[in-house]
Amino acid sequence: MAKSAPQLEWCIVRLGDDHNWWVEEVSDAVRWDVDGLSIIDPRQVQHIIELVEPLRDYAFEQDLMERAFFPFRIEKDLGGGRVRLARVKDSLFESEDKLFALPDLLDEENGPYADFLDHITRLRVKMLNDLFDFEQQLTVDEVEDELREARNIDFMEGKAVHVFAEITAILDYVPVGWESEEEGERPARKEDELDDQDLPALDEAEEERLKNDQSLKWDEDEEEDEEEEAGEEGEKKDSEDEDEKDGEEKETTEDKDKGEPPRRRSSRAKE
Repeated sequence: MAKSAPQLEWCIVRLGDDHNWWVEEVSDAVRWDVDGLSIIDPRQVQHIIELVEPLRDYAFEQDLMERAFFPFRIEKDLGGGRVRLARVKDSLFESEDKLFALPDLLDEENGPYADFLDHITRLRVKMLNDLFDFEQQLTVDEVEDELREARNIDFMEGKAVHVFAEITAILDYVPVGWESEEEGERPARKEDELDDQDLPALDEAEEERLKNDQSLKWDEDEEEDEEEEAGEEGEKKDSEDEDEKDGEEKETTEDKDKGEPPRRRSSRAKE
């Protein structure tokens, strides 16, 4: 895919203390200011691709992301945490190579990268309004104001905001108080919600029939039932043996009381 800025053919990047990559030198030094210029590494590119995947249900435009970045591949390891990258024309989504992605910041206000941020912000807001039952619909302006405030705080503290952090702040955004639901199970969509009153009621006879239906039981349940039946049979047998033993002891005691030797029980005695 052809892109603008043909003078941008290579760049040298360094690994920062924050484990992010920062641009140190570019081939087009006239139009590019490398002061605080960050670049996304291959691992981060893949993570962003995974985060935008759910947005495809909300008309995510892949071409907007492709146009927002200049792809680079590793050309040479310069040592000391520095790498020289060479410009390529591959797709970030389809390339088999591990690509770095430099945001197109030649026009920070109206350029392709700005359009990409605006696009994913609008789609994220749509998705959140679909997933959560807010009292009032979330708006793009509210999200942008909150994210801008966070960036301003970093700026006041002298922190350079990496483009990866800027993008993931949008794609991971959840309003305050709703974080636990986002981290847990995916909330049901409003149209999929089912109240208890919508469930059909069962009378006691039908409930008992289903409970005893062998076809609805798992193998484990059948084994448990067999074990319970075996246990009940064992208890019954032990009880009968105990009664028989008590009877013998009682008969022996009576014989002793009469001064007669105990008699052995036999089938002939019964006759």
